[in-house]
Amino acid sequence: MSRKKLIRALNKPNSIWAKTKGWLLLSGLVVLSWECSNSSSDKLPILGQREAVTKVVNGKAVTDSVYQSIPDFKFVSQYGDTVTAHTLDNKIYVADFFFTSCPTICPKMKVQLKRVYEKFKGNPEVMLLSHTIDPDHDSVAVLNEFAKNLGVTGKQWLFVTGDRDKIYDLGQTSYMVTAQADSTAPGGVVHSGAFILVDKAKHIRGIYDGTTEAGVDKLMADMNRLLAEYKP
Repeated sequence: MSRKKLIRALNKPNSIWAKTKGWLLLSGLVVLSWECSNSSSDKLPILGQREAVTKVVNGKAVTDSVYQSIPDFKFVSQYGDTVTAHTLDNKIYVADFFFTSCPTICPKMKVQLKRVYEKFKGNPEVMLLSHTIDPDHDSVAVLNEFAKNLGVTGKQWLFVTGDRDKIYDLGQTSYMVTAQADSTAPGGVVHSGAFILVDKAKHIRGIYDGTTEAGVDKLMADMNRLLAEYKP
């Protein structure tokens, strides 16, 4: 049924459509939203908080929206290199939080993120950034061995460690995911299973279930959409 016919049917009195109007309206909106989100001309949304900032341009007051972005940070990679936000300049990247001894969702996450790594391997515009939330255990040497066991080479996928509180704060306040100590959780820490897609301006453009194939399929499709935004 076309959109126009659907709308007319929804508004036709004393019909079967009218009796289920609320459900159909919701379904119609979901369909329209799905169509819009899958339009190749659509840009991915920018997630997070935004602030209206007014400035004077050519003598006139202009108000712009300033979107939440990932601030600078300083961690150490599996190679012992310093990694900052500038390491990811001119890249889109996928971030996640894990720990190498995680007995629950981390193995699923790394299997799925390995799919992303393989798909975009060699693309100079794409990086992956995995933050350990157990830095007391996950030293540079441990992360290096972990990466090798996954079959990761080069510096396109970085595993980083550093100050625990700074990692937790970055996850919860900037990436908008859970990352914190919890003595009741397996392994003593709790974290989200999310993969976070970040653009070249350090804005979050999507958050995905990193434990499922469907969630990561959507992530990879959106990565292609995001890369297309930067093409002439």
